[in-house]
Amino acid sequence: MRTNEFHTVRGYQLIEQEKKLLTSAMEDYLEMIFRNIGNEGYMRINTLAEMLNVRPSSATKMVQKLSQKGFVEYKKYGIITLTEKGKTLGEFLLQRHNIIEKFLKGIGIRDNLLIETELIEHNLSVDTLRSIDELNSFFEEHPEIMRKFEHYRSTRN
Repeated sequence: MRTNEFHTVRGYQLIEQEKKLLTSAMEDYLEMIFRNIGNEGYMRINTLAEMLNVRPSSATKMVQKLSQKGFVEYKKYGIITLTEKGKTLGEFLLQRHNIIEKFLKGIGIRDNLLIETELIEHNLSVDTLRSIDELNSFFEEHPEIMRKFEHYRSTRN
């Protein structure tokens, strides 16, 4: 019997999704809640909906799901707060976003930086993320290598 380890991209996504606690959309909501609570000290549904460009009813449904999973506390028409579990994962999600964004900036991505970051961040393993973070640190500690890369890029175009 032959075992095939290869899958379509969607197949890999489904396998990863089974391993994950949250969907990509849930992660986006939790990350935004974490960001806003860090800046403002609290989060409201209307603010969340506005920040994510969704309807308040959609934001309410997602926050209710996050509440059922134990990441946030929310009462109808109230303020959204993070549980300890939500704070921990929210911090990780924001760090993940920042690591990817920093890497993309480092390799010269300027156009659609946010879109590129958002598309990539939900599809990386923790090991890959850790390696990218190490590479970012390496480039910070060795700016001469980044300058060589920038020179290389500029002479190829």
